[in-house]
Amino acid sequence: MVVMGSWRSLAVGAQFAALAAAWGSSFLFIKVGLQGVSPAQVVVGRLGVGALTLACVLVFGGRRTVPPMRVWGHMTVVALMLCVAPFLLFGYAEQHVSSGLASIYNATTPLMTMAVAMLALTDERPNARRLAGMAIGLLGVLVVLGPWRGLGGGSAMAQLACLAATACYGVGFVWLRRFISPYGLPALTIAAMQVGIGAVIALILTALLPAHPIEATPSVVGSIAALGALGTGLAYVWNTNVINAWGATTASTVTYLTPVVGVTLGVVILSERLTWNQPIGAVLVVVGIIVTRTAGATKASDRPSAMSAAHSSSAPK
Repeated sequence: MVVMGSWRSLAVGAQFAALAAAWGSSFLFIKVGLQGVSPAQVVVGRLGVGALTLACVLVFGGRRTVPPMRVWGHMTVVALMLCVAPFLLFGYAEQHVSSGLASIYNATTPLMTMAVAMLALTDERPNARRLAGMAIGLLGVLVVLGPWRGLGGGSAMAQLACLAATACYGVGFVWLRRFISPYGLPALTIAAMQVGIGAVIALILTALLPAHPIEATPSVVGSIAALGALGTGLAYVWNTNVINAWGATTASTVTYLTPVVGVTLGVVILSERLTWNQPIGAVLVVVGIIVTRTAGATKASDRPSAMSAAHSSSAPK
């Protein structure tokens, strides 16, 4: 029994590491994918592959659950807020900023979620510690943004697009908690629904946009496939397993690792330049997240649930 327990612990640890790698590398894959396709095409590709991956997990894993019809409207909103809109915004942004910088901004998702929750949910009232954490996180964002360098040009707009993407995540998570969580659906069912609906919406949207030439090089195709299968597909499976084994609070610490992975890959593989203010701002953002999380920590937060799965992830990356 001890040996079996050790193997299970190792397996969960490996999935946690794979989760950090998959979500941290998503911004690298987006950057490479944009070399051959448009931001909208990146979104269609990753959501299509992700939906197919999650469908296979549900079918062959024997975890099929039929959601009630009244859930589908709310899931459409969730798909827009957690998939289509933020993926498009990050795709646009990475045409102008580095993949590492985009991964740093993605780390503000928990802060955005907390801000939206404090405004929209009666059980998420602000207290001194939460407000202090939000202030520290906001300071970190300002340091990353670097307003002393001026805020004109495409780079500033791209950075604001990254923040708009994480704001979408915040709205999506709160909507999920308010309208979907009470149904008690399995986390994987929710993930498959939102990614599948998102894929359909993205496909329709792309069809309405002007045609964009496609350069289907091996690196572009491989990046989109990895982005969909890993970051938008299997990562949900790994995330759910880690939550079930370690609890949502511990699983959520993956948030602190993804920007480290994203920045490292950008510097090593894409030779991106890292300015002094970006890592310092990222540290302040993480400190702000830790402060807000400890302020709101409860025993219930360690119980595995669909909502825990949503909050422990920083959304699909």
